[in-house]
Formats: sequence, structure tokens, C-alpha cells
Amino acid sequence: MELFTDVAELAADVGTGVALLVDEMQDVGPDDVSALCAACHELSQSGAPLVVVGAGLPHVPTVLSASKSYSERLFRYVRIDKLDRRDADRAVTAPIEREDAAIATDALDVLFETSGGYPYFVQAYGKAAWDAAPASPIEVADVRVAAPEAEAELAVGFFGSRYERATPAEREYLQSMAEVARGCDEPVATARVAQHLGRKPSSMSPARDSLLRKGLVYSGERGQIAFTVPHFGRFLLRQEAGV
Repeated sequence: MELFTDVAELAADVGTGVALLVDEMQDVGPDDVSALCAACHELSQSGAPLVVVGAGLPHVPTVLSASKSYSERLFRYVRIDKLDRRDADRAVTAPIEREDAAIATDALDVLFETSGGYPYFVQAYGKAAWDAAPASPIEVADVRVAAPEAEAELAVGFFGSRYERATPAEREYLQSMAEVARGCDEPVATARVAQHLGRKPSSMSPARDSLLRKGLVYSGERGQIAFTVPHFGRFLLRQEAGV
């Protein structure tokens, strides 16, 4: 708190402002979250020129409210979802055009369909397509050839690293979620997940609660559960099938 106050006062003296950017905010420890909320509360009272901007998974509001009940009044929450078609295309074409190259319109169609507009996937599939293309423009065939390489990279570095954090019981719960949702990203009823495994909902609470704390799933409303990252269910189904 003292550090925030000192920095804010210095910024005010020189006529400027300070922004503290915190990524993966859901991984900040409980004590640090509590201290951060307390500092933000004090700064908001004084009108000091310091703002905290945090980014993280969908359950960040839950992490904050669990630390300080008044946190919901401290922050403004903005959901950053998938890119729309225009922005997804721009994310691909802008770096390509800077290299005096091009990509065919139908190749952009396939890239958007494959990535689903999720920013990290747009980057992964776009990079793989660039590496695979022998010449400009990048064609549909280049995107299709590159897709398995991008998927293999995501399976290890993106999905795999998350899956490894889960215990056997938690993995069983995740797999059941994927099967109930049929690989889609939509929330599913927790009761259906338990029913799919032939268990009582109460017996699944420990695994579900642990997954929530680890940030692998989140609950947007009571009785519903969803993966925090898109296409995770599809990854689990492919893994089960040995694809």
C-alpha cells in the first residue's frame, strides 16, 4: 500500500498517471490479491492517478470477491471474447502484408473456421500456415497442410500443460464434461456431468471445486460448468480417441 501511495504521489507531482498491468491475475496468491484490493480501495478514495488493469480467466471476479467482498465495486469487468471475422482476418493479413506477401480469401475462410476466432489460435494456425506456404499467396492447401502442426503445438503447450495440472479424479471430471458437451465450448449442467459418470452430484464436488481453483473450469451461473479455454473439450475427445 505504501509503495502504491508513493508512486501515485510522485505521478501527481509530475502531472502524469501510472498503470499497473497484471496478467494471469487468477494465479495471484490470496494474500497478494487481498493487499491489491485494499490498495486499490484506498487509492480510489483519494483519487490518486494510479490504475490497476488485470487480465485473466473468466473466474477472476470470483478470485477477487473471495478476497474482499467489496472488490466488485472496485473494478469494472470487461469480457474479452473471440475475435469477429473482420478482426481475425486483420490479425492475419496485417503481418503478412508487412512482408509484402498475401493470403487467398478462401484460405482466410479456413483459418477463421479452424481457429474459431480465438486470438491465440489465430496466431498459432496463422504462423503454421506462413511456415508451410512455399510462395505467396498463402492458399487453402497451405492452411490444411499446416493445421496438424499447429494442433500438435497446441496439444503440448496449450492444452497439455493444463491437463497435466489435473489429478486423475479431476481428469475424469473433465473428460465427462467434454463427452456431455460433445466437444463444444458451451456450459453444461453439473448434474449431467455426474449422471454421465453414474455418480451422485455431491460426490463430484471435490473434483469440481479443485478444478475451479486451478482455473481449468469456471461456473458462470449456479449448476453450470464450462472450460475456461475454448476447444479444450475437443482436445480431450481427440485424446481419448487417440487422434
